[in-house]
Amino acid sequence: MTTQPRPGHGPDAILGERRQLINIAYRLLGSLAEAEDAVQEAYARWYAMSPQQQDAIAAPGAWLTTVVSRICLNLLGSARARRETYVGAWIPEPLPEGRERGATADPADRVTLDESVNMAFLVVLDSMTPAERVAFILHDVFCHSFAEVAEMVGRTPAACRQLASSARRRIRASRGPASPTARQAGIVRDFKQAWEAKDINALMGLLDPDATAIADGGGLATTFLDPIEGGEQIARAWAEIADRKPGNMTFLERTVNGQPGLVAQQDGVTVSVFAFEVAGDRIKHIWVVRNPEKLRRWTTA
Repeated sequence: MTTQPRPGHGPDAILGERRQLINIAYRLLGSLAEAEDAVQEAYARWYAMSPQQQDAIAAPGAWLTTVVSRICLNLLGSARARRETYVGAWIPEPLPEGRERGATADPADRVTLDESVNMAFLVVLDSMTPAERVAFILHDVFCHSFAEVAEMVGRTPAACRQLASSARRRIRASRGPASPTARQAGIVRDFKQAWEAKDINALMGLLDPDATAIADGGGLATTFLDPIEGGEQIARAWAEIADRKPGNMTFLERTVNGQPGLVAQQDGVTVSVFAFEVAGDRIKHIWVVRNPEKLRRWTTA
């Protein structure tokens, strides 16, 4: 006689949690590759248990979320030490739109592109302590109660409430006036045209005077190591980049983490991804990702 699994314990139900777990882990880690590894480890722990042990878990989805959150918390704790040896700045892994991920991409691995994954948001998350980041993401983004968060991270509910509150203050302090997506897209398009025209004055007009550009090559691709500060300095640097642009390189408008951005392609291969933060009518931040290990998800459009 075959014993039917309890509701929520069958293989389809267990694997059905994967997309939610990937969404949580990416927001916690800022790396889809690391997020997939964390989720894979959680599943490995689930399948390492006996059927009796699995059956004793009332809510497998909650159990998997707890395990993934704890794995991510541990990874965040060690990430700062790992990044001390990273060449240049570290920028979160950029995500393309689903249509650019290729027909073979598993829908269960896709991250929902909302405000909590735009590059500016992820960069602020990266400035938080691991505990702040986990408490904030689990409570404010994924709506877990502080009692549930406390169980996941091994803190008291009161401590988790304070951590999330501190994270919220960081988010509020970093935010400028929001621009409608269509307006952002227009500014990025104008920036692309001015860049291709090597029009320094037009570029300066689109950049905030205090704008900052940061690049991530990871020691695997040539780029500037130190941040470029100031609209004029960025405009001149981008004009120099245009001067050195190979003839087989093209710049394309693309969605980066749910926001208007640009990519540079050589012979159909994406070699750079540009994410922007637009405040009002000016570009405030540019993040350039050239590390090829972070561009594996990008294909030709």
